[in-house]
Amino acid sequence: MNNIYRISRRLLPLLALLLACMAAQAATEAAPAKGSLVIIGGALRADSAPVWQRIVRLAGGVGARIAVIPAAAGNPAGSGGRLVQTLSSHGAAAFLVPVAPRLPGDFHKAANDPVLAAAVRDAGGAYFAGGDQGRITQALRNPDGSNTLLLDALWDLYRRGGVIAGSSAGAAIMSSTMFYEAKSVLATLQNGVEDGREIAPGLGFAGNEVFIDQHLLVRGRFARMLPVMLKKGYRLGLGVDENSAVVIGPQREVEVIGYKGALLLDLSRATVDSRQAAFNVVDVMISYLDSGDRLNLATGVLTPSADKTAGKLDPGQPSFREALFSADILGNTTVVDLMGKLIDSDQPAAIGLAFDGPQQRGSKSGFEFRFSRAADSVGYASATSERYSIYRLRLNVRPVLLGWPTYQDR
Repeated sequence: MNNIYRISRRLLPLLALLLACMAAQAATEAAPAKGSLVIIGGALRADSAPVWQRIVRLAGGVGARIAVIPAAAGNPAGSGGRLVQTLSSHGAAAFLVPVAPRLPGDFHKAANDPVLAAAVRDAGGAYFAGGDQGRITQALRNPDGSNTLLLDALWDLYRRGGVIAGSSAGAAIMSSTMFYEAKSVLATLQNGVEDGREIAPGLGFAGNEVFIDQHLLVRGRFARMLPVMLKKGYRLGLGVDENSAVVIGPQREVEVIGYKGALLLDLSRATVDSRQAAFNVVDVMISYLDSGDRLNLATGVLTPSADKTAGKLDPGQPSFREALFSADILGNTTVVDLMGKLIDSDQPAAIGLAFDGPQQRGSKSGFEFRFSRAADSVGYASATSERYSIYRLRLNVRPVLLGWPTYQDR
């Protein structure tokens, strides 16, 4: 009993903080936002002009003041300074907001400076640097979970019509829940997620209905979104790849810009077999939105990029006719490659596996990812490159056991 009492006393402060964050988030989201979000999947190159220029344009155009918030960075002065230079090179009047746990001084005092908050409130936009997203929420929320003056100023900026942009960690904080002390993708599937450990409250600019993740295709992270979305009740999930961005406008219209694209997960029809202890889910609808594609989150209407509008795929004339399989569905861009082949093939399904490496002999636990076409699945192919837009494939995930080794010498 004494042990239970001591554990409860340790958990009470964390529970109080979570409740305070939820209350602060509900209060800040009370008024509808009129601004835009530019959610960048990480590793944004300085020469990725379409993304930088879009941020500046949404902030008000040439001369627009943009607040750079380097709170997540390991070297906030260096990272923040480079971001100020990059945004300024694209026409902005960018300025550094010196609020970060790794800067000298009391960062909570700086985040509650009314002069600094006023400068951010009057800006046309704000940009969150990448790094550790936990440092952002640590810096912008008071120890009791309430909003700092700086966070309130950011919400005012956004509601007034400004733009909030962020890369990597700066993307993770956009949803109301974010990854915090995340495990590997496979370990997340195997062990699930817990509030205050693997996940924690984000800042919620994207609202409560959309979960955001980043570094998506390069790191195979789409699978780790599923346990979080199921646990927290998200219907939609947007996972953005590196050097790419999703722009969300005030009418909930989404546009993908940059080098690659984003995965959209829709769990409206998804169900779980609660009789199984291991992770499983069926009837997830998964889409790939390529650069230039647009999607209205309210209506679900997809508008492919200009180079694909005349390239709607005919299921009666498939390009691929061989079996579709991947032994590593969590590999770099593997999921999109497999989806692109399935939407343009005569095969009923595509199978991908995820499992641990050869650390030990005997059977190993893993997961089967089965992709198939649904009645409303549709694909578009580019007329100028080997790129696809893929809308609403069905995804089922089930636990499996694999014999090891899976191959032998001949």
